Amino acid sequence: MTNKWVFNPLTDEQEKQKEALSKELGFSPVLCQLLIERGVKDAESARHFFRPQLTDLHDPFLMNDMGQAVERINKAMGQKEKILVYGDYDVDGITAVALVYKFLKKFYSRVGFHIPDRDTEGYGISKKRIEWAAENEFKLIIILDYGIKSFEEVAYAKELGVDVIICDHHTPDKSGNLPEAVATLNPKRYDSTYPDSNLAACGVGFKLMQAFAQRNSIPFEQLTPMLDFVVVSIAADIVPIIGENRVLAYYGLKQLNSNPNLGLKSIIDVCGLTDKEITISDIVFKIGPRLNASGRVQSASESVELLICNDLTLAKEKSDAINHYNQTRKDLDKSITDEAFARLEEHTSEMAQSKSIVIYDANWHKGVIGIVASRLTELYYKPTIVLTKTKDFSTGQDFITGSGRTVQGFDIYKGIESCSDLLRDFGGHMYAVGLSIENEVDIKEFKSRFEQYVSENILPSQLQPQINVDAVIDFKDITPKFFRLLKQFSPFGPENPKPVFVTKRVFDYGTSRIVGKVQEHLKLELIDSNSECIMNGIAFGQSDFYEYIRNLNPVDICYTIEENGFSGNGSTQLRIIDIRKCEENKS
Repeated sequence: MTNKWVFNPLTDEQEKQKEALSKELGFSPVLCQLLIERGVKDAESARHFFRPQLTDLHDPFLMNDMGQAVERINKAMGQKEKILVYGDYDVDGITAVALVYKFLKKFYSRVGFHIPDRDTEGYGISKKRIEWAAENEFKLIIILDYGIKSFEEVAYAKELGVDVIICDHHTPDKSGNLPEAVATLNPKRYDSTYPDSNLAACGVGFKLMQAFAQRNSIPFEQLTPMLDFVVVSIAADIVPIIGENRVLAYYGLKQLNSNPNLGLKSIIDVCGLTDKEITISDIVFKIGPRLNASGRVQSASESVELLICNDLTLAKEKSDAINHYNQTRKDLDKSITDEAFARLEEHTSEMAQSKSIVIYDANWHKGVIGIVASRLTELYYKPTIVLTKTKDFSTGQDFITGSGRTVQGFDIYKGIESCSDLLRDFGGHMYAVGLSIENEVDIKEFKSRFEQYVSENILPSQLQPQINVDAVIDFKDITPKFFRLLKQFSPFGPENPKPVFVTKRVFDYGTSRIVGKVQEHLKLELIDSNSECIMNGIAFGQSDFYEYIRNLNPVDICYTIEENGFSGNGSTQLRIIDIRKCEENKS
């Protein structure tokens, strides 16, 4: 599928801001354009952007119910009550549970944790597990990464004399009502007083522990070593890396690269990232999937046990096991994606007309359907929901469960919310959702209604993959100072993406070649016709352009700039995202 290159020129007002910023900071106009595009409009904002400080973090007590939450934890400790830390089986939930459990355990021994088993308990907090908690004399449950819609379960816990604190970041029920918890910490509450709505669940857990430390005169420095958990959750849950998340991610990466938690260090080793400067991208593609894998094919509790352990031998054993689960996960992911792709290709005329994908198979492994939905979204560039059959462990009845992913700019949560009368449950946010349907009979109606909503609300431009270009530059602009400052824009992620550049009319300098196991990549040496500067680059999966480039035809390239080497000692190279023959570029 052809990518659309999208150029978003600055407004006249922004051009003036860029010129003023360039003059005041002494930066190139291109770098100042990048700052303006990211909402950084003056020198003071730029200083905060380039030098995040932990003192920039918001007061945790600005979050609704934070005072009640800390008071209840202190009461539990004062009365020697048992506390259960309970979270989701994805990376955000795993890291949140590990952080809260590990920090509380420093000061109080009567703390346990639980991650529900995907196969035997299903998603969320269950009445069965609440009964277990009550029977085992837990008087307080801290729920992390869900709970905002657990009305019945929280009410049931209250009946059994168990209090609940909810730490969530998912969209609340559209009624605005909240469960009867002692405290509901969620920056997305409709009545939220918190300045930043973008925290991941581990971030909400961190704010709870920050407030707990503050109220109990515990030095903040005792909490900051756990920021590596927070950055892993931020990256893996794909939340915006702006505002408070930028500060947390910045210092989390410092911790991850200098002195990571023992469990994370063992995962870093099995990923092959030892002695490499770890980035957000490394977490997304290497560390996160491994932590996720235990919950997808085995038990997510193993990942928590890894993150909280203090024994090197045990950490090595668990990280090796988790690495093995990840390989199993990859095999399942590939086989189900291939099967789904083959089925969709059998209905090419329907696929051509539809604006969405809803696909179901009773036998697909529910632990990987979210990944399959992501794969299909990438292949077809349409909002996609993948469904399979599972069991309600409280009743023994079968029902349908699903995961959805979407394309840039389209809110899939609103799409499933429009079909809420057909669903037994749903949750999530703009780009990722989970849902359940009572029985197979309702799938056809859900598919029709979801397609109708998407057709009526998606923009034609959202159905074509696009690359947002930050600036058109020449190779001469890529000076050592330019690249040094460009690196300070990191950590990169949603709403602060890695800057993308276009250089027009470049030619092969004579040494470009095909590389890769199956000759699928291009290793390029290119000369810029405007400045006669030469740059090296790598273009993954674009070997089809080799003959055209080798014959000295001019091309336009779209790329990011990276360091080709370990520990910051490598050379600068272009990571080429897309290549166009010059006559094809009509932008």
